Order: sequence, then structure tokens, then C-alpha cells
Amino acid sequence: MAHAAELTRAASPARRRYGASVRGPERIRSGDVELRWAAGEHDRSLALSVREEVFCGEQGVPRALELDGLDNHALHLLALPAGAAHAVGTLRLLMDGTEAKVGRVAVQRRWRGRGIASRMLAAALATAADRGCRSARLAAQLQATALYERAGFTVASEPFEQAGIAHVWMRRNLTDPA
Repeated sequence: MAHAAELTRAASPARRRYGASVRGPERIRSGDVELRWAAGEHDRSLALSVREEVFCGEQGVPRALELDGLDNHALHLLALPAGAAHAVGTLRLLMDGTEAKVGRVAVQRRWRGRGIASRMLAAALATAADRGCRSARLAAQLQATALYERAGFTVASEPFEQAGIAHVWMRRNLTDPA
């Protein structure tokens, strides 16, 4: 099985640019962004709005593929700037017995590179462990594997295509510290 760095190099330049962070004078620390689990339909619509912007708008994923029917069975984590009523990041957590599946990790382009995705991932894994999950898995876009490796995930598959984007399965044990 190829190492994640080799897999990342194999990704097309068009796919790599989506993982690029945006720097600028308005830089805000990730600690200035509140994380909270969605409570109700309005919060879920905030999460879906971020996903639609990132996956459909930026990456060209068809909306029909993005909305897969699993959102009603998932927990949705929101990242909201202090005092704002809109989300800038989200992820989805599904739990099946002792396994958690993290998915739909998205941060708006101008908010990337501030640690928001890492904080959301840590919060989701802690929640999954608290609810009895012993392992976690996710389908990572190739350019994002380093983020997940820093959180203790390892590549567990050869690359595959999902919605026209190269991915790999990654796994992590939740009973051992990352």
C-alpha cells in the first residue's frame, strides 16, 4: 500500500488546490471559532450550506451525490465565528455500534489553515469515544490525508474515486491516544 505522501503527489493539481489554506490580514485563530453540535433543522441547514459551498461549488460534486440520505441519522458539528449566525465549517458523525464514521468535513475557503478542521475532528472523535465507539474510519480526499494522519488515522486502502475525486479509506483506533 502506498504511503499517504505518495498518494497526495498523485492527486491532480486541480484537486490539490482545494486543500490550500488562505492567508490574509483578517486571520483569526481557530480558538475564536465556537464548535457546537447541531440542534435542530436550522443548525443542520447551516451545515448543509457549508457542504454545498465547498463540495458542490468548489469541487464540482453533484448535489444529488452530496445529499446521500444519511444526514437524518448523523450528528453534525458546526464551527461558528464568535458572534456570527453562520457556520464556516462542519463535519458529520455517524455511529454504528462500536465504529464511528467521520465524513463531510468542510471548511469555507477563507477560513482554512486556522486549525478549525483539526479541532472539529478532535471533538468528533471524543464524542464517538464517549458514546462507546472503539474505532473510527473516514474516506479522505488524497490532499487531506496529512490532516487525518496528524489525528492518528492511517491509510487503509488503495486510492478510489468518489464523486470524481480521488480518496483513500483511513482508520483509527479510539481506545489508544492519538
